[in-house]
Amino acid sequence: MIQSAEAGASLLKPRLGVDIGGTFTDFVLEAGGHRTTHKRLTTPDAPERAVLEGIAHLLRESGVAAADLGAIIHGTTLATNAVIERRGARTALLTTEGFRDVIETGFEARADHYDLRVRQPEPLIDRDLRFTIAGRMSAQGEELQALDMRALGAIAQSLDARSIESIAIGFMHGYRNPCHEQQAARWLARRLPRLSISLSSDVSPEVREFERFSTTVVNAYVRPLMQSYLERLADALASMLIRAPLLLMTSDGSLCDVETACRLPVRLLESGPAGGALMAAQVSETLGLSQVLSLDIGGTTAKLCFIDDGRPHMSRSLEVARLYRFKPGSGIPLRIPVVELCEIGAGGGSIARVDSLGRVQVGPVSAGSVPGPACYGQGGERPTLTDAHLFAGRLDPAWFAAGTLALDQDAARRALEADIAGPLNVDADAAAYAVSEIADEAMACAAREHAIELGKSVAGRTLIAFGGSAPLHAARLADKLGIGRVVIPTAAGVGSAFGFLLAPVAFDAVRSRIEPLAQVDVAAINALLDTLEAEAATIVGKVVPVGMCSAKVTVSMRYRGQGHELQVALGAARLDAGAHALLRERFEAAYLARFGRLVPRAPIEMLGWSMRLSAPRRTALPSHASAKRTPDASSATAATEPTPTAERLVLDQSLRERVASRFYRRDDLARGAFVRGPAVIVDRETTVSVPPNFSARVDATGHLLLERQATVKESV
Repeated sequence: MIQSAEAGASLLKPRLGVDIGGTFTDFVLEAGGHRTTHKRLTTPDAPERAVLEGIAHLLRESGVAAADLGAIIHGTTLATNAVIERRGARTALLTTEGFRDVIETGFEARADHYDLRVRQPEPLIDRDLRFTIAGRMSAQGEELQALDMRALGAIAQSLDARSIESIAIGFMHGYRNPCHEQQAARWLARRLPRLSISLSSDVSPEVREFERFSTTVVNAYVRPLMQSYLERLADALASMLIRAPLLLMTSDGSLCDVETACRLPVRLLESGPAGGALMAAQVSETLGLSQVLSLDIGGTTAKLCFIDDGRPHMSRSLEVARLYRFKPGSGIPLRIPVVELCEIGAGGGSIARVDSLGRVQVGPVSAGSVPGPACYGQGGERPTLTDAHLFAGRLDPAWFAAGTLALDQDAARRALEADIAGPLNVDADAAAYAVSEIADEAMACAAREHAIELGKSVAGRTLIAFGGSAPLHAARLADKLGIGRVVIPTAAGVGSAFGFLLAPVAFDAVRSRIEPLAQVDVAAINALLDTLEAEAATIVGKVVPVGMCSAKVTVSMRYRGQGHELQVALGAARLDAGAHALLRERFEAAYLARFGRLVPRAPIEMLGWSMRLSAPRRTALPSHASAKRTPDASSATAATEPTPTAERLVLDQSLRERVASRFYRRDDLARGAFVRGPAVIVDRETTVSVPPNFSARVDATGHLLLERQATVKESV
């Protein structure tokens, strides 16, 4: 185990962020205030192979010795993909007698209430592998019936005979009193020592048995896979003489140690997008932007996140493995802390097609890294968004991913002509325009709908775009949303991996406790908060000294009778005599901000409490090792227009015609450099499209600011 003092000191040494995506694996190495980045295709058959090859490449390029690394911070889609592709462990469920089918019956939420043939996701565990046992706790945590320990003998024999690798244990009201779950786990662990065991009281100790059970089932389903992967990766890193601690990014934008990640892998499901949101939040703080919409587009999906006052919008629930991709109510619901994201299937590798009604569709199916888009030259034949961008002239085929992957323009044209232009009887330019426009419109619609869901507005916000594909779409999306300013951060192409380096070591401990606000028991709640803080400290203390951490308390509240609750943040870590007034004030402020009105005289109740213990997060943004710098970046205010590297015809989405565009290398742009549209700025891991009605300049921090020019007549 890493000693906390040693681990705390190690975070001051060079640090490496690694993000495994569906198409690319991204790397960022921060050392001595400078940053070195890298991008390589993901190896889905053995994800650790791309990780190890990329780390070796970065160490050679940066000159950093393996032994000098202070931490490796890792996020991965491995757990998510295992659930989507049903590649997890052979898993069983042990639950209370009479509740065998909870994970299948679910609740009334459906993806489409008017589709009589709507499908629901199949449970991860077949019915014959769901076992029940007598024993019951009340909603107050009192034992109503003792657990039938004799029945565990027959269950253990069946688990062994069926070669069960992992089991989820979820009993009714186990969140209030975990005694029965712990009894069963101890007995099974003695009888079947190789069995992986996940308890609902450990994974998701909250009300609502369907979400609690499904979260625990997913945790059990991916736990052996993630444990095996992380152990292989740790052994391989040790063989490279890397002694730095391996930390894992979680879905709520914090870091945990390998032991916690192996025990609670369900918390890693949205680790990559969370890192991107952290990076965007940090950029918004650096630039003094109070209202931001972040856009993260990789190879498979586009993610949107609202960020206010430097904080991404957070949630305590999400869905995975949606049957109708990106449709709420069609997936497996989970109860974990997570950055609130709106996700659609529009990434660089998203496959374009013409449907039976003659409409162009983009995604949600992605070409991934194997075989990838047609232009990758790896056997892919279907047109993708990347193929459309290449044929439209927006990509430099010789400098894609910093020149590590040469793109085939003819292959992109053939794919577009065969699958889009031919069926529609149009030329290839019209096909490329249609593919890009459909993707842009899908993102704009998603942003508007997500804003309505959260009670927010897109107007007046700044768009922060990052990921391999987002800077290609950012200006056009801003046009559609009425946004006048776009920020393309430094290291935008590897934004999520960069965000990993900004993440704090933290943990959220939660517990349900239902009681009316009018009867708030201050002493009992403070005792609960003490328990939660001790639980969080046990986990955080494995990596950093607990004394350097701060505590933040959140309470779930609603009007009695409502089906959903709001997360209400409290300023203090404990309650005092004025708790009743404080809780009412905070709840009504949150409710008013979300819904625009209150419910007079309606009783308020609390459902549960969350304690987040967090170490300070990093605020410094290292500069790119190869970027040109002015002698004094803070004084670089003069707008200087650099010399382009080339000029080519590029298809403009607003004008629907090709226009002469200047090409620049972002590494050649000094602080204060000014670029007029139409232009294309080629970065090491992404490409920035600057249409005719936008201009771009490099600010004092190295970020690229795109602003709409009011003097240019727009045609949308």
